[in-house]
Amino acid sequence: MTETASAPTAPLRARAEIDLAALRANVRTLRALAPGAQLMAVVKSEAYGHGAVRCARAAVEAGAGWLGTATPEEALALRRAGLPGRIMCWLWTPGGPWREAVEADIDVSVSGMWALAEVTAAARAAGVPARVQLKADTGLGRNGCQPGEDWAELVAEALRAEADGVLRITGLWSHFACADEPGHPSIAAQLALFREMVGYAERQGVRPEVRHIANSPATLTLPDSHFDLVRTGIALYGISPSPELGTSADFGLRPVMTLSANLALVKHVPGGHGVSYGHHYVTSGRTTLGLVPLGYADGIPRHASGNGPVLVGGKWRTVAGRIAMDQFVVDLGGDEPPVGAEAVLFGPGDRGEPTAEDWAQAAGTIAYEIVTRIGTRVPRVYVNEQQDGVIR
Repeated sequence: MTETASAPTAPLRARAEIDLAALRANVRTLRALAPGAQLMAVVKSEAYGHGAVRCARAAVEAGAGWLGTATPEEALALRRAGLPGRIMCWLWTPGGPWREAVEADIDVSVSGMWALAEVTAAARAAGVPARVQLKADTGLGRNGCQPGEDWAELVAEALRAEADGVLRITGLWSHFACADEPGHPSIAAQLALFREMVGYAERQGVRPEVRHIANSPATLTLPDSHFDLVRTGIALYGISPSPELGTSADFGLRPVMTLSANLALVKHVPGGHGVSYGHHYVTSGRTTLGLVPLGYADGIPRHASGNGPVLVGGKWRTVAGRIAMDQFVVDLGGDEPPVGAEAVLFGPGDRGEPTAEDWAQAAGTIAYEIVTRIGTRVPRVYVNEQQDGVIR
């Protein structure tokens, strides 16, 4: 991912401005919502497109006690960048870098016997006890160990390895399927099963440092699910996990990313003029068109063709015609902003600009995908890196 430490001196074609002060404020807000639990800042997938290392540092500065990633490679990159403290990763495949993770003091998630065998072998080779968290499938149906005999076997084998000094069982955890759907019956069922599976493990002798199931929506709305640790992902970046739960502002969160570009062309066209591939948009009369130099290669969803909102010259415009690989067009309705004028695709909404949620609705997806998919051709420009008078 292209990263820019501060505002560049030369104009950029496009930029994703990352407000680290907003991120730190979001961490503090989320910690206040779960005062009895530690907070894990989930920075997988380059911190949902915001830049993992910079965002991880800001989150730790604001009080996040844990960092979370999906892949071990993401976790190891954080260690190489000098991030201290507890880091956890959970998406493993056979033959993964278990030994490197053990040696880097990273908590690894285990959902089945194959993974337990690989991590214990790696720990023996490294001569260092592994930090292992056992994941329970309480109803999401993805990763995680099934309840019943499978869970009993995994717990027993992990305890044997712990008794041998090969590993330490540091956590018991799970993940909600529908916490972003208020009142969904699976929420209570999963919470009850999690308590049951944790209780079983603890009766067998497991003494975890942390028990956790709460993701962003559960952190915001289900205090009974907070246990010892909450894992906040999308909320960390100031985006509501579900419009049904409330807006970002409703939860006191501020969007961290603002995506903008500079108009590459402004031109007059007559009525009846086709715009972009397939001529799905034809001008109704004489007008002006503005060319925005961003496209689906940059992560702008093609499904938002004809619907995606953009702020140009203080007015909302809509994508005219198809979004192409590198560019799309907006109908300026006769207005004539200068070439190079700013086109804001989304941001916090302070200046009347669209938000990531607006783009999600235009594309028929979720705001998670909108920010995460912004590609490597778009530089991340970090602002408000100062905290307590020090540039981080």
